[in-house]
Amino acid sequence: MADIGNGRRPPTLHDIADRLGLTANTISRALNERPGVSAATRALIKAEAERQGYVPNVHARSLVLGSRKTIGVIVANISNPFFSDLVSEVELRAQQEGYTTMLLLTYESAERERQAINRALRSGLDGLIAAPVHDRSNAWTPVLKAEIPLVLVSRELPELEVDFFSTDNEAGIRLTAEAVFARGAKDIVLIDEDMPFSTIRLRIEGFRASMEAHGVKFDPRMHLALVPPARSFRVSRSWNADDAYRVASDLLDRGRRPDAFLVGDDYYALGLYRALSERGIRVPNDVLVMGWGNHPFTRYMEPPLSTLVLPFQEVAQRATERLLARIAGTAETPIVRERIVPELVIRASASR
Repeated sequence: MADIGNGRRPPTLHDIADRLGLTANTISRALNERPGVSAATRALIKAEAERQGYVPNVHARSLVLGSRKTIGVIVANISNPFFSDLVSEVELRAQQEGYTTMLLLTYESAERERQAINRALRSGLDGLIAAPVHDRSNAWTPVLKAEIPLVLVSRELPELEVDFFSTDNEAGIRLTAEAVFARGAKDIVLIDEDMPFSTIRLRIEGFRASMEAHGVKFDPRMHLALVPPARSFRVSRSWNADDAYRVASDLLDRGRRPDAFLVGDDYYALGLYRALSERGIRVPNDVLVMGWGNHPFTRYMEPPLSTLVLPFQEVAQRATERLLARIAGTAETPIVRERIVPELVIRASASR
């Protein structure tokens, strides 16, 4: 029987058939949802296929028949401005090379991610660009076993030997922290999501490093305000200003009055502004505020929000070019992991 872990060939229909004492034709009919197989036998076959790590060899057939010239993009949702801009850039760059794009959405659900991966495998795509859900790498094992080129964006899975492109989250948050320290702040609070993403973990690590570099003992209870992960269950919008409003209101009502706030997304700044205004706390006179993302509305806030311009175009272009090179077999062998530093924009919310 096939044994991937020991470096042997991937399992085939015949391996499953031999194990169950059935014909390869029966196995094929069951796995492809064709008639003529009982429900009990179908369930048995699917369980054995999963146990053996069987992946339909659609990709291999596409190599024989010729490339489908299609790449898949798996992201959380396109209401997230970063992902919508990234998908647009990927599609434009792929189109220039004669490729079409299939968009698959996960809505931050591990089950939807699994379904998206399975659909990509069945479709025989030439390659995938993906922003994973959480920090689970095992979901992507079938893609690697099928030898489908995979490039990750935004969220890293370090244990996977695949190319990765992202905003440099650690460097970005340090830029915003250093900007408020330079303007006299000594006590800073970061408002961010309570989600297990590498992006958030790196922002917190960068924030901690900046605080400690300025002689401030970092205390998560004092310097972090995490927004509950209700976003996982929303489809219509990626961030909700109401969440940040409630978190900031609770913090302020407990008597916490920092010199500056950093937020993990500009939408959170909207809620924070409201909470500050209701309590007579003025921006920037009483407190400095730094955003993240440079969404179009930030320049129209009162006062206009200082923020970071995220390099989504560069991330998308480099990820797409790398994937196309992997598909063509022209990419150099070493894995590329690249983080691009965002650009700081200072507006009135951090000017004194």
